Amino acid sequence: MTVTTRGWLGGLFLGLGLIGAAGPLPAQSPPGPAGGLWQDAEPARVDPELSRLNAALAGLAERLRPGLVQVRVRRAEGTPTEEGRGRSALGSGFLIHPDGYLVTNAHVVEDALTVQVRLASGRRLPGTVLGRDARVDLALVKVDAGERLAVLPLGDSEGLRVGELVFALGHPFGLEQTVSLGIVSRKGAPLLVAAPGFDFIQTDAAVNPGNSGGPLVNVAGQVIGVNTMAARNGSIGFAIPSNLVKSLLPRLLEKGKIDWGWLGVGIEEITEENAKEYGLDTPRGVGIERAFEGQPAAHAGIQAKDVIVAVDGTAIASPRDLQRIIAATPVGTTLPVALLREGQPREVSITVGRFPEDDERPRRSTPVPR
Repeated sequence: MTVTTRGWLGGLFLGLGLIGAAGPLPAQSPPGPAGGLWQDAEPARVDPELSRLNAALAGLAERLRPGLVQVRVRRAEGTPTEEGRGRSALGSGFLIHPDGYLVTNAHVVEDALTVQVRLASGRRLPGTVLGRDARVDLALVKVDAGERLAVLPLGDSEGLRVGELVFALGHPFGLEQTVSLGIVSRKGAPLLVAAPGFDFIQTDAAVNPGNSGGPLVNVAGQVIGVNTMAARNGSIGFAIPSNLVKSLLPRLLEKGKIDWGWLGVGIEEITEENAKEYGLDTPRGVGIERAFEGQPAAHAGIQAKDVIVAVDGTAIASPRDLQRIIAATPVGTTLPVALLREGQPREVSITVGRFPEDDERPRRSTPVPR
């Protein structure tokens, strides 16, 4: 039987026409409660005070964002990063000068082959690390934008009170321009023992990987800290106080690093339990566990089981007091040190040395000396 092309096409179109004529199945309404599955909210009635607070916080967060930047670094293959091991890592930072100077954490730009800074506008600029200090975890970076940039002003962290509201800004997990709200929980020791005795700002504002180097801001819009570390679950964050940042930035710009003071001793807190070991009836001062050979304290004649009670006329009540005073003293300065040896008062003069790099530091099995 012969079928012409015309007849074959006609049959095809006829079949398609019949299929089309059947049309789609009629829409079926899903089963659900009468009157709809949800109820639309009535116009919000918010307490005027809460409404003003809400608007003020939202407006402040919006004003802060132009000064926030994202920092992306490229490292050698296999270099440890905040998120693991890899060639690239992300962190945060913020602009402190319209000419393109910005602050971030030292660990963000550590071992960086290249640094790229992304502005709030989306522009990506190469960055140059001008200085960094791993002990406090602060770095100064410069970008050339060819224009004046928005900055975030540094406030007075000394006047900060526990309980004050603060914002933590940054780019956690690579998410852009995030803001978390919390309070100042505490002012005291940070998580890292290596920090040189300065009080850090503890906050419950969410600080997660990628927030590092971002600003901690008060309700006046002033940066009062640089976010630097957090507990593993992000529930406790720490920030470098802005007053400490102000004191370090000129030195980072001038020398590219910070020369911290160093005595070369192992120290411990004197308690009721170990006071007798130091020849004391009651706890006072800071105990010397060991004076490392060839270091400033040993040169000055300080020995194990000595008790330092004052430095340059300032009473020493805890190991952190001693750490803070010595760390902040310029290298090469000679200081009078009052101590007790077997309960008897003595005074020696110590010339403060330079805090050594990791590969220069005396080694032992007990905690790292200060």
